[in-house]
Amino acid sequence: MKRLKCIISYDGSLFAGYQIQPNGRTVQEELEKALARMHKGSQVKVTASGRTDAGVHAEGQVIHFDTPLAIPGDRWPTALNSQLPKDILVRKAEIVPESFHARFSAAGKEYRYKIYQDPFRNPFKRMYSCHCPYELDLQAVEEAAGFLIGTHDFTSFCSAKTDVQDKVRTITKLEVIHCGKEIELRVAGSGFLYNMVRIIAGTLIEAGKGKVAPNDIHTILAGRDRALAGKTAPAEGLYLWEVFYGN
Repeated sequence: MKRLKCIISYDGSLFAGYQIQPNGRTVQEELEKALARMHKGSQVKVTASGRTDAGVHAEGQVIHFDTPLAIPGDRWPTALNSQLPKDILVRKAEIVPESFHARFSAAGKEYRYKIYQDPFRNPFKRMYSCHCPYELDLQAVEEAAGFLIGTHDFTSFCSAKTDVQDKVRTITKLEVIHCGKEIELRVAGSGFLYNMVRIIAGTLIEAGKGKVAPNDIHTILAGRDRALAGKTAPAEGLYLWEVFYGN
């Protein structure tokens, strides 16, 4: 048996999320169906760095699985892509030690959140970015973003549905990239809570609208109350961009 690590991309628009569930098409299900065909009907369990919700995209999701097939690591992308639907792509594959784990070996992640500003909703962007019908105050967005960098208790930026007790996380980077009508938030950190990036995005959008003052971020963090932060931004703007691993 060999362990394969794969970097995959997917368009989350037509998926009910990454993880297999009783009803709804999922990324994991499509991966495991493709692997089952390659393994003559035998089930192959796929493990990912983490789950993504319905409508969320991935540029650099990482998975691993074990296989007895004698296919060289660099041939796996071609082999798997021939079996996968067009909204999933294996970008890279390599044989890794048995100790590697896509989730537990991860040292951090980067997410990106895409926003486009236009009075009218663009039908070609509606599944891939968050629409804002008017121009945001970028200076306010950048100032508010700066207060989120570092180690904080992110209870206010976490879904109330989560059962995680320790909500202290470290954000190492939060960049606001502006090009024309488009804004991209680039958020990297050692780990993220459920809906954390989307709530951060929603709060920064509120700052850009003038509904949240940049200095309010301190109060929101200290309050440890989900009701203090902005709305959860739509799923279609979010991308799991990269997963980081140590040497």
